[in-house]
Amino acid sequence: MTSFDVDAITLDVLRRRTSAKWRFYEPDVIPAWVAEMDYPLAEPIAELRGWDFRWNATSVPTSLAIFWGEEMWRKSAADAESEDLSVYDYIGRKIAPAQKLEGLAAAVDTLTASFGAWKTPWGDINRFQRLTGDIVQPFDDAGASIPVPFASARWGSLASFGARPYKGTKKWYGTSGNSFVAAVEFGDSVRAIAVTAGGVNGDPKNKHFNDQAERYAKGELRPVYFYPNQLQGHTERTYKPGQ
Repeated sequence: MTSFDVDAITLDVLRRRTSAKWRFYEPDVIPAWVAEMDYPLAEPIAELRGWDFRWNATSVPTSLAIFWGEEMWRKSAADAESEDLSVYDYIGRKIAPAQKLEGLAAAVDTLTASFGAWKTPWGDINRFQRLTGDIVQPFDDAGASIPVPFASARWGSLASFGARPYKGTKKWYGTSGNSFVAAVEFGDSVRAIAVTAGGVNGDPKNKHFNDQAERYAKGELRPVYFYPNQLQGHTERTYKPGQ
């Protein structure tokens, strides 16, 4: 991990400078070294400060925030449990600013080592892949996959897409979260839209094996057909139970 001497410059020294960034600051600002433009983390911090807190496949701050969050989670989970605190509360209340900066530095290093640059859009990392009909999927960075903009519910995302790297991969592939999403309106008649992760057929040769993957990633829900008149033009075959 990149090493920084975070005690080499004090908050008082920086506040004596004439820059407006040190004349106006919030009480909970990460102190001292954060806003120094020659500091190696200045650019990643600027990315995070300018973020609108929304995930997006093209978002670099989403990548930074999630890798930073995962780094802090790994370092804090055991201590949080021992103090009977949620990991979120422990990170927010117990972790010193210097430790948080170390975590951000580690996240930047991890992104750079894995993807060649820390400025990697979230969708280049977070992927949906379905190569076989196996319940436990094999994942392969060389195989076809699609970007997924939403993140894990751990970080407040709805829909949730729980992804991580697997053996032999640098990209993250999702295996948990909202595999089926639906919105239903009840009234004189039922109206609904829905989407399934991937598709409803387990045969990779079948056209319905992965035909909902793009819809799922984009949040483009399809109509759900409840009534016979709605099925007209959308039926491939009919059958009766027992046939």
